[in-house]
Amino acid sequence: MATTYQAYYRHELNKLLNEEIQRMTSKVTDSYQVITDFADYRYHIGVINGLRKAIELCEEAEAVINGKE
Repeated sequence: MATTYQAYYRHELNKLLNEEIQRMTSKVTDSYQVITDFADYRYHIGVINGLRKAIELCEEAEAVINGKE
């Protein structure tokens, strides 16, 4: 039961993180979203990088738990 819950949690967390990355990316790339200045652009890029790093760390943690280093 715990493994099923963990797999479901991992799946949903990855889905939410990827959706947020997509949302933040669209703010930077879509023409209807106006980035006011370079600081705003840097902020959005930093958030995207942070979310990607979170996904990477989740994958590393899962690898450690599964005995893969």
